[in-house]
Parts: sequence; C-alpha cells; structure tokens
Amino acid sequence: MAQRPASPRRRNLLKGAAVAAGALTAPMVSTAQTTSLRFQSTWPAKDIFHEYAQDFAKKVNDMAGNRLKIEVLPAGAVVPAFQLLEAVSKGTLDGGHGVIAYHYGKNSALALWGSGPAYGMDPNMVLAWHHYGGGKALVEEIYKSLNMDVVTYLYGPMPTQPLGWFKKPVAKAEDMKGLKFRTVGLAVDVFTDMGVAVNPLPGGEIVPALDRGLIDAAEFNNASSDRVLGFADVAKNCMLQSFHQSGEQFEILFNGPKYRALPQELRNIIDYGVQAASADMSWKAIDRNSKDYEELKKEGVKFYKTPDAILRQQLASWDKTIAKKAAENPLFKKVLDSQRAFAQRAGQWQNDYTVDYKMAFNHYFGAKKS
Repeated sequence: MAQRPASPRRRNLLKGAAVAAGALTAPMVSTAQTTSLRFQSTWPAKDIFHEYAQDFAKKVNDMAGNRLKIEVLPAGAVVPAFQLLEAVSKGTLDGGHGVIAYHYGKNSALALWGSGPAYGMDPNMVLAWHHYGGGKALVEEIYKSLNMDVVTYLYGPMPTQPLGWFKKPVAKAEDMKGLKFRTVGLAVDVFTDMGVAVNPLPGGEIVPALDRGLIDAAEFNNASSDRVLGFADVAKNCMLQSFHQSGEQFEILFNGPKYRALPQELRNIIDYGVQAASADMSWKAIDRNSKDYEELKKEGVKFYKTPDAILRQQLASWDKTIAKKAAENPLFKKVLDSQRAFAQRAGQWQNDYTVDYKMAFNHYFGAKKS
C-alpha cells in the first residue's frame, strides 16, 4: 500500500519536532561573556612571590572556565608597588597581590597582620585568627575608615623570615646600631628603636641599594626570593631567625565595585581559589625554599643563627613600639587586643600539643655519637 504524502500542516509539525529533538541532543555552549580582571603584583616578575600571584590567578581561571579571566602584571607595570591599595580602590587596577604591611603608612594597625611576634603565633595561626578570631572584620573596618573600597583576602602563611643579609655577621644587639638597614611595616619602628637607620625600600630596589652602599644590610623574605633577586651577589652573610616578621601572609585585593558586580558563583570560585592557593603556596614554599637554601650554601653564602640577645632586644623594642602605637591609634589597640586573646588560647594549645620535631630530625640526621 502506497504511503500517503504528508500534508503541509503535518510536515511543519514533523519539522518542528526534529528541531526540538536536535536542540535537546546538541551540546550546550556557554554564551556568557568573559569578565577580564587586570591585576598587578607588588613583586618583580622573576620573584617566586609573583609566581604565587600567577598560581592564584590560574586556579581561579581554571575553575571559572571562560567566564572569568585574571591577568597578573608584575610590580611597576601600572603603578609602583606601594601604591597598589589606592590603584585598586580607584579602579585603576581591578585587583592586586602583595602584603598588607605595605599599607602601613595609611594606618599603622595594618602592619599587625605581618610585623612583629604576634604574641607567639606562627603565620598559620595568624591566619586562623584572621579567619576565625575577628581579624577579617577588623581589617575591613580599617579599610572603610580609609575610604578604600576594596575586598581583601589574606592567605598564604609565609615561613619565618631571616633577620637579613649583612656585609659582616652581627653577634650582639650593639652591632645593629648605626647600620643602614632595609625593612618595612612596624619592623621600621622596631629596628629604629634598636638604633638602626631604616630605609623601607620596595623589593626590586633592595639589592641595587645594597650593591651601591646606600644600605649596609637588608631583609626581604626567603631563600628563593633572596636568591633570585641577587642578594648573594652583594653580601655573603645571612642571619637566620627573627621576630620582625615571623607571622606574615600575602594579601589579594579586588576593586569593590568590580567584585560586587560578579555573580555569586564567580565570587564563590574566587573564595575557594584563595583557599586552594593558600595551601598550595605553603607547600611550594617548603620545597622551593629548602632547595634554594642549599643552592645559596653552594654559592658561598654563610648562614648564622641570629643571637638570642638580638631576638630579646627585638621583643623589648616591639613592646615599646606597640605601646606607643596603641596609645595613638584606637584601631591599633583594637587589633592588638583581638590578637592577644586569640593567641593566649590558641598558643597554649599549640605549645602543649606540638611535639619537638627537631628531636626527631636530629635523631635521623644529627651528628651520631660514637
């Protein structure tokens, strides 16, 4: 029996059904527009810190797909390192990567997220205080008081920083007096109280200044950064261990209006991207810093433990510094009180629970008794 031709109406229905079926089986292609954010770090392009900034951006970009793209430029590409906060707040930059102590001149309380002994807290404990002990609300309060419309994330606990690089090693607190020395944040006040002539240079300017004799000694941060920046080319003595910046972290900044315009899904990706980058950075630092520490030894650098007398002088100068700043700045005192309450509880727990890892290390790698 011959098949009856389909009527025009039936042909239209069949055609519509086929189109609908094709729509159901065709792959979904996102038509969302890509949001591009221009970031700048406060670090030279060759520094591992700039690499950390790029690591963060890559994690966010990978998770966001084609909906968000963060591009990170090195220090000075748009603004000088110490002008990052204003540039992000004004929208000259969409965001940035640095350390909160660089904004010390705007409100001294900001340096408390990096400078000083933090009541005995290590860097990860300072981050714990920031996220769970009230620090986050306090830094937001400080930025609001400065009319800075930014969204801030603290992440990436840094290893303890050396006292610094010296033309000659220092053996006692008196040896520090009169030295022209580079540091930043509240460490400026601490070393000044110790009789040091301080020059708070950005990272990229330190080695040239040391080479030309404009400064006698300097600290920056860690074996990897110090090695790539060329400290070993201009000084061969490095003093390890210090309280001047023993609990520091990195800061990721976003321009407030630009951040708030993002959909909640992308803001969530940024939030979890920060957490992932924080963990990854702390692991990478252990690997890379320890390798570069060994390489610096091969390059003829002599490492010395900072004498306890200098460490005790740092603590005494720190106490004088924070007493003065707290009397001048109510927000400074507010941050200190919050840190102290958290540190007393969390520090007691950590000190009571933590085993002496050095005992185990020496058991395996220390000098063997005959």
